[in-house]
Amino acid sequence: MNSVCVGRRRTLAIVGVAASLAIALATPAEAARRKTKHAGGGYTPPTASMVVDVKTGRVLESENADALRHPASITKVMTLYLLFEQLERGKLTLDSSLRISAHAARQSPSKLGLPPGSTIEVEDAIKALVTKSANDIAVAVAENLAGTEEDFAEQMTRKARALGMTKTVYRNASGLPNPGQVTTARDLVTLGRAIQDRFPKYYPYFSTHVFNYAGASHRNHNRLLGRVEGVDGIKTGFIGASGFNVLTNVKNENRHIVAVVLGGRSAASRDNTMAALIQSNLPQAYAGIRTAPMVAENSAPTRPVVVADASPTPSAATGANVEATAAVEPAAATPPAAPARKPLDLNSLRPVVASATGASSTTTPSSGPAVRWQKGAEPLPLNTQAYAALPSEPAPSQPTADQKAALQAKIETKTAEVAPPPVPAAPIKTAALKVEAPKAEIAEPKRPVITGWVIQLGATDDESKAKAMLDSARSRTGKLLAKASPFTEKVAKDGSTLYRARFSGFSESGDAEQACKALKKSGFACFASRG
Repeated sequence: MNSVCVGRRRTLAIVGVAASLAIALATPAEAARRKTKHAGGGYTPPTASMVVDVKTGRVLESENADALRHPASITKVMTLYLLFEQLERGKLTLDSSLRISAHAARQSPSKLGLPPGSTIEVEDAIKALVTKSANDIAVAVAENLAGTEEDFAEQMTRKARALGMTKTVYRNASGLPNPGQVTTARDLVTLGRAIQDRFPKYYPYFSTHVFNYAGASHRNHNRLLGRVEGVDGIKTGFIGASGFNVLTNVKNENRHIVAVVLGGRSAASRDNTMAALIQSNLPQAYAGIRTAPMVAENSAPTRPVVVADASPTPSAATGANVEATAAVEPAAATPPAAPARKPLDLNSLRPVVASATGASSTTTPSSGPAVRWQKGAEPLPLNTQAYAALPSEPAPSQPTADQKAALQAKIETKTAEVAPPPVPAAPIKTAALKVEAPKAEIAEPKRPVITGWVIQLGATDDESKAKAMLDSARSRTGKLLAKASPFTEKVAKDGSTLYRARFSGFSESGDAEQACKALKKSGFACFASRG
């Protein structure tokens, strides 16, 4: 009996020594692989990413852009989109109260931990979603807006369809694990563009660095914010089935991109991947006036959205069951579902002037400055790329032969009538005839009185949006802009009209630069110039 025990002890000792040697002799690559697998929570599908030039709608770079992935907490961007709609419509105000239900209070962290029956103001709810990524508050928003989280998720999916997000399906308002909650990199870039196009007044909340509430400070989970120059949001996310995700918006004086990375193996690797995408693609973005249209909403269907199957074909499935489990149950089949819209083709959109962050007339990009890190690791080296020229505008239509003959006859038979014949709406040119419509004298508005230095926040095609931008800047900077004079300036460029949002009244360049620095910390683009 004793000999058997001794034999077993020797065997266990040998096994233990062998295991120790195996660990000690593991290559650095193997050790890194084990550490990475643990950090990513078992996530195995390849990374998906996309970078889009906001001014042109051109895809600058993409990888697995249409592969199904779980959005995790980037879901809350759509939750906020629907909340901003209610604010815009006047159904809620920033100081309206949202009630916390027992269901909301039971959500898993991250959360604020408010008890059932308590309330939170809308503005605090917005900041809690942006910084803390509070799941209990996401559910509270859903229930207060739609009655139940399930009904709210259906509204989210319907809104996604209206925006052209053809593969996105929502099952909850927070992004907590649900096999049926899926999206793509392309869809999330569309959402990242849409929320700032539609809500320029509320979008700056995504640049909130710290949210102070009930004696606690909650820092923004987006670690690129404040580290990479130009990054002003939008949202991070993580669950085991998704890996580490981030949707990012980046602006400098002339260029503007939206980028997404899905499936990072760790927060650090995700951030480094995004920084490299910004580094290589921002200098390639268009530096002129925006020509891409805003992301417009189609009329949403009145009946519930029916998604028969959101999963990929079996051949597209990869190691883990992220995509294989993404099938969505069809809703009750009363009337048939409306045909699905085709995916939004960002490359084929016709140029239509919308908002812009500057009025530069540059038509080809310069080498541009490298992305500058405020602190931390150095960015990766530039990856220069050729820039494709914008599509040319179609030639103006020419008058038909009948139109030319009618116009010639009208001119030849012209008599001294009291009322002159109608003038064509546009100049018409023929080989032997040139008739120009008389130029109407339009009284241009007087330029506002400008003193000292001026700072500009941006430009938009809607004067009311420019004014809202100025109001938001003043409210978020306190006394800094109290003595400055806000004004909008109408500019015409290449047949398009923009309204610049500006403040004047800075006597010294240092005062203007100080104001710009504070505005940039609050998420506004800003540059100073002499008036």
